[in-house]
Amino acid sequence: MVSKYGMGVMLLGALALSGGCADTGGVSETQRSAVAAPMAKSLYERLGGKPAITAVVDQFVANVAADGRINNRFATTDIPRLKGHLVDQVCQATGGPCRYQGREMKATHLGMQISSADFGALVQDLVAALDKFNVPAGEKGELLALLGPMKKDIVEVP
Repeated sequence: MVSKYGMGVMLLGALALSGGCADTGGVSETQRSAVAAPMAKSLYERLGGKPAITAVVDQFVANVAADGRINNRFATTDIPRLKGHLVDQVCQATGGPCRYQGREMKATHLGMQISSADFGALVQDLVAALDKFNVPAGEKGELLALLGPMKKDIVEVP
């Protein structure tokens, strides 16, 4: 993913360009705004859109399936349906065009006795998927910050 984005390189290039031009006085505010425009992309766009989100979700679900700490919780789950819901949920949360149409998190997980340790294992599996695709730290942090508040609706056991 990093090669697709090159956000750091693009950001440094934009800063160098706007800084260098500012010294000459030859660049208008409108031109400077055009140079800075790539930084205003949504998280969805910076992650690579739906194809990239789908790849990360596929890897995440594979990680969970291989994780003996929590994989038994998904033994009766319709995995293709789960993947579709996860893609839509991440897509929507990051500013993409998708709409999550699954059930509310609280209703879905009610009575499952999911612990903080279970949730932590799930997050570790997600981070491993993001790392596999070299998602930059900034985007990874933004995504985790968007998804983190769901913990209160999922975890029932401290």
